[in-house]
Amino acid sequence: MLGGGGVLGATQIGMLRALLEHDIRPDLVVGTSIGAVNGAAIAAEPTEAALERLTELWSSMSVLPSLQDALPRPRLRVPGRRPESDSSGSSESRSRRRVPRTHLSPAGPFLRLIRDNLPVANIEDMQVPFQCVAANLERSVAHWFSEGPAAPAIMASCAVPGLFPPIEIDGSHYWDGGLVHSIPVSRAIALGATRIYVMHVGRVEQQLRLPRWPWEVASVTFEIARRHRYVEEMANIPPGIEVHELPSGAEDAPMVSLLHRNPAYITGRIAAAYASSNAYLASADAS
Repeated sequence: MLGGGGVLGATQIGMLRALLEHDIRPDLVVGTSIGAVNGAAIAAEPTEAALERLTELWSSMSVLPSLQDALPRPRLRVPGRRPESDSSGSSESRSRRRVPRTHLSPAGPFLRLIRDNLPVANIEDMQVPFQCVAANLERSVAHWFSEGPAAPAIMASCAVPGLFPPIEIDGSHYWDGGLVHSIPVSRAIALGATRIYVMHVGRVEQQLRLPRWPWEVASVTFEIARRHRYVEEMANIPPGIEVHELPSGAEDAPMVSLLHRNPAYITGRIAAAYASSNAYLASADAS
């Protein structure tokens, strides 16, 4: 069970490596947001070789779009010179320029990256049953993708509002699965799982603090909305269900991070999660 968390999803790579080294192979993979990306990779091919390729993808900084690249670039104006216009001058081009943008980054490059790095085209072709969740915009409900084209479903699960546009699939629009199921343990239970390994990104290990600045209010309140369902589900695990919450090993888990172009930050989170999860699993084996 792989939760959401953007750049912090690198944490899950270390956890996955520890699980595979302890010969723990999945019978079912459930993911949301960046956990859908990592989860789909391991569900399509649950091997060390596939995990190594995923690690290289993260280390190359290709797995997430650059926020710096997504931001609109300022245009210099020369005094006395009129701004450049579209060479066509058509009403269509002028209308197209007036269309408001509700997102910073187009979905196309990330969608192609997902498609190019998955060895299968459809969810049902994965070696291990896989599901990912997204928020249906029109109906305001969680939608679980369990079949059909894999890349659009995963992209929908990752479509962070404001960063990406809503993803249209079969006439409906979808945003990030973290809006409805940040760490969907209940879905794994509903699908019959009796032993669950939870791979979060470290945020749930950190206690929230009162915001000190106005711009922190939105991130804290959003984190409460993301986190409360997971906390309630973990407190009400049915009898006979074994749940292992793997530790991240990280000292912090920022709600907003601009460090995803920093290789040392990525590799550091992978290493910390591997070490702490490996120790946890060794202790579980011993007991």
